[in-house]
Amino acid sequence: MQLGMIGLGRMGGNIVRRLLRDGHTAVVFDQNPEAVKALVEAGAVGADSLEDFVGKLDVPRAAWVMLPAGAITEGTVKTLSGLMQADDVIIDGGNSFYGDDVRRAGELKGKGIHYVDVGTSGGVWGLERGYCMMIGGDTAAVGRLDPIFATLAPGIGDIPRTPGREGRDPRAEQGYIHAGPSGAGHFVKMIHNGIEYGLMQAYAEGFDILKHADSENLPPERRFDLNLGDIAEVWRRGSVVSSWLLDLTANALATDEKLDDYSGYVEDSGEGRWTINAAIEESVPATVLSNALYRRFRSREDSSYADKMLSAMRKGFGGHQEPKKS
Repeated sequence: MQLGMIGLGRMGGNIVRRLLRDGHTAVVFDQNPEAVKALVEAGAVGADSLEDFVGKLDVPRAAWVMLPAGAITEGTVKTLSGLMQADDVIIDGGNSFYGDDVRRAGELKGKGIHYVDVGTSGGVWGLERGYCMMIGGDTAAVGRLDPIFATLAPGIGDIPRTPGREGRDPRAEQGYIHAGPSGAGHFVKMIHNGIEYGLMQAYAEGFDILKHADSENLPPERRFDLNLGDIAEVWRRGSVVSSWLLDLTANALATDEKLDDYSGYVEDSGEGRWTINAAIEESVPATVLSNALYRRFRSREDSSYADKMLSAMRKGFGGHQEPKKS
C-alpha cells in the first residue's frame, strides 16, 4: 500500500523505513532536503513541495503528518485540505491535542476528506520494535489503512496472550486499536503519556532514595552503599516493577551510574498538562499524575538525581535532548 509522509524526523523517517521494509511504497516530504534524500535512497519517492507531494500520491490519497503539535501541524493540515479531494485521508500521527482533532475532522468532513488521528508510541526504537498505535477516525478510513497499521504495529511477539480475550478485536494484541471517532486516538495517547509521567517519577524517586541510602544523616549501621546499576538489572528479571522504562534506566546506569551527563532539566511536551485538564473536567482525582507534572516544572529550578534519571529515561525512549539551562 502507498502512504505519503510529511515530517521525516526521529519517528516519521523510521515509520517510512519500516513500511518500505515490508513492501509498501511511500512518497515523502520534509523542509530538510537531506532528510528527503535519505529516504529516497532507502526506496521512497521524494517530493520538493506539498503540491508535488500530493501530486505523486495515488487516488484515494493517504497523507500522514508527523510534525510537532501546534501551529506547524495546523498549517500543514490546512494546506493539505486545499490540495486533496473527497475520499482522501489526512492522518495526524503526532501528539496533537484531541480537541483539535475533533475540530479538524468536522472541518474536513464538509469536503469529504477523512481525518484520522493516530496516537503513536514507540519513540526512536519503533523501527525495530514496532509502534503501539491508538487510532481515531471513521471506520471506513481506518479500515482502508489497516495494512499500514498492521505493518507498523509490533505484533504479538513473545508477550503471553491474555486469557479471556477470545472473540474480542484481535488488533489490540497486535499493538493497535481503533479507539473511536476522530479525537479518540489522541485522547487515549494523551492519558498514556500522563501515566508515563507518573511511572517515570516513581522510578526516579525510588532510585533517588536508594542513592542516598549512605547519607550522613543516617546512623552508621543503617548506611548502605548500593550499586544502582545492579539493582536496576535485578529488578528487570522477574520483578513486578519490570518494564521497558526500567530497561532504559538499567541501560543508563550501566554506563554512567552518577548520571553526570544529564543536567536533570526535564521538559514536558504538553500531554501531561492536557491529561490533568481532562481529569479536572471529568472531576477525576489524579494526584500521582499531577505531582509528576509539577515535579517536571520544579526540575527547571534545581535538579536532583531523580531529575537526572527522568532525563535519562526520556533520552532512552524518545531521543529527547535536554535544553541548555539559561
